[in-house]
Amino acid sequence: MTETTTRRPPAPSPAERAKTIASRNGPATLMPTPLQPGREDARVVPVLHHVHASGSVSVLLPDEHPLVTSTRHTQRGELAVMFELTDQAPVELREPVRGLLWVTGWLRPLNELSARARAVSIADTRPDPRLLDIGHGVSLLRLTPASLVLADSEGTHSLRPHMFSAASPDPFCGYESQWLQHLESDHSDVVDQLAKHLPPELRDGRIRPLGLDRCGLRLRVEADGGDHDVRLAFSRSVDNPPQLAQELRRLVGCPFLAQAS
Repeated sequence: MTETTTRRPPAPSPAERAKTIASRNGPATLMPTPLQPGREDARVVPVLHHVHASGSVSVLLPDEHPLVTSTRHTQRGELAVMFELTDQAPVELREPVRGLLWVTGWLRPLNELSARARAVSIADTRPDPRLLDIGHGVSLLRLTPASLVLADSEGTHSLRPHMFSAASPDPFCGYESQWLQHLESDHSDVVDQLAKHLPPELRDGRIRPLGLDRCGLRLRVEADGGDHDVRLAFSRSVDNPPQLAQELRRLVGCPFLAQAS
């Protein structure tokens, strides 16, 4: 008997996908660990959050928030917490969450000097007027990571901080949202042509653009029986717009591909 093995399309590494989600800086919550069952009210939405390249997380909280006051009254001056970052699709889907990144570690407040230095480093990457409120009603706290967990359509993966730190975000991370929104609103015919790459049983569903990275294009099929995510792989890894355009023409079946190559 001959065994057949189903090969998954190539995808960026878990660390790269985690770094990409962090770079998008989607909605986030913070919660003490362990979280007691039924205590959804323990989830805290920071005033501002930022995941640094090292995997550490900066969060801004009101001075009087229990997480701030609790850290100042513990023996070590820190609390065990989990930070949850959500990766949301840039187009309106009935199930908009594409992935989750959890960072577990130790949360401690920073003194005034360290807080202002860290605020400056955040502003260099992501300017935000709320950073000016540090020391005026809000406190900046640092989460030092012990471990990270990524969950997305490719699977669930545990990461050590050094793995996250060494990874780079996807080269198309910066304009993936605008590109997918443009594809959805102005080029629905292109999305329809991509249906030929889907399993026959999925082609009757509503096909939506879900994600883009250097390894391929992801589609969401919204069907009566549920949602299905499908990755369409490029023939090679790409890292610039001309290469991306060529691979997209290849997927669509553009008759002028040979002339454009």
